[in-house]
Amino acid sequence: MKRVIAFSHVFVFTTIVSLVLIVAGIAGYFIKGGFNLGVDFQAGVIQEVRFAPRAFSLSYDGPGNANLVLNGVSLSVVVSGVGIQGFTNQYLLADYGTIGAFAQALDQVEGISVSTGVSGSTPFTLLILDAQSTPALGAEPYWVHYLPPGAPPVSAEEVTQALSGLGRPAVQVLGDPAERRFMIRVQEDDITAEFQTADIANTLNRSFGEGEVVVTSSNYVGSRFSKTLADQAVWLLSATLLLILLYASIRFKPQYAIGAVLAIMHDGLIMIAFIAWSRMEFNTTTIAAILTILGYSINDTIVIFDRMRETRRNYPGDTFEMVLNRAISETLGRTFITTITTMLAVMSLYVFTTGSMKDFALALLVGLISGVYSTIFIASGFVLFWDRHISRPKVEVVASTAET
Repeated sequence: MKRVIAFSHVFVFTTIVSLVLIVAGIAGYFIKGGFNLGVDFQAGVIQEVRFAPRAFSLSYDGPGNANLVLNGVSLSVVVSGVGIQGFTNQYLLADYGTIGAFAQALDQVEGISVSTGVSGSTPFTLLILDAQSTPALGAEPYWVHYLPPGAPPVSAEEVTQALSGLGRPAVQVLGDPAERRFMIRVQEDDITAEFQTADIANTLNRSFGEGEVVVTSSNYVGSRFSKTLADQAVWLLSATLLLILLYASIRFKPQYAIGAVLAIMHDGLIMIAFIAWSRMEFNTTTIAAILTILGYSINDTIVIFDRMRETRRNYPGDTFEMVLNRAISETLGRTFITTITTMLAVMSLYVFTTGSMKDFALALLVGLISGVYSTIFIASGFVLFWDRHISRPKVEVVASTAET
């Protein structure tokens, strides 16, 4: 017979521990001045930049207007205008392996002048254009950038320090550090009448070298949009709790449903406490991590509740406390194996990724530990509390009335 662990003996202690952690999290929220909001929840200017030096420049002094179009397959020069015969020259990346070969081809276009700033053997596929999808060519040289292979990564701390003169910019690493891509948001409160979107790139160029930064996208997010996004996140979490309460109420008795909801609320508050104290960036990825843990926690809770119901049928003479302890003990191995297996996968994400994905994995690790804890000690503890202090007194009153 499997040994039954008396989990119920520590329910009061674990409840106190949870309350202390939650209160500490709430205190941390106010002490730290709220969450470290990511770019998703702040109004202002958002730019995606890459640290990529200049490769070559193009200028045009012919008739009409000339535009450059670069996509993942080709680079095209489009010439058009009133009173001239327009044309489009398309250069497939596969046909021009190097920048030198491409420059020679462009030299054949009337009015186009090419000035290379790197070796002609630089691969053509490394080119990066700025945020203008079809930049216009004119007498002033237009520079096309490239990402040098093996270029040293730039840290988010360096970028933040370089932009300190623009207020309190939020800097987020995008993708692999070797790609040197960042998303930068200047908050709406820091935008002055003199501010221009080019100020971000100009400031970075002064710190890292002229021509080292290219803006690949630029947008403005208003306060109404960021507030709507935050409101939607709150409604999403509230709807999740309500649906879980409804599901558990249909499948089990009301006390089980309330216990399940209290457990996942506990997990959410513990994760929020960790995010507040650690100053982890709070963004849509963080919301996804919280929702993931809520789903994981309720699944574990339902497994234990199912085993309680089954154990109660198999051991009708046992007290409810004994039934509860037996059910948790019998599912403990399954809970640990499932959680550890999941944590190994999440740990791989934490070790081998960066940026928002690394924060996502760290939040999941905290949530997984909290999920197991809340299932055993919070959800089960509340059901036992209900049995002792709500259900049982009613039974005793009924029994006393019948004896009278």
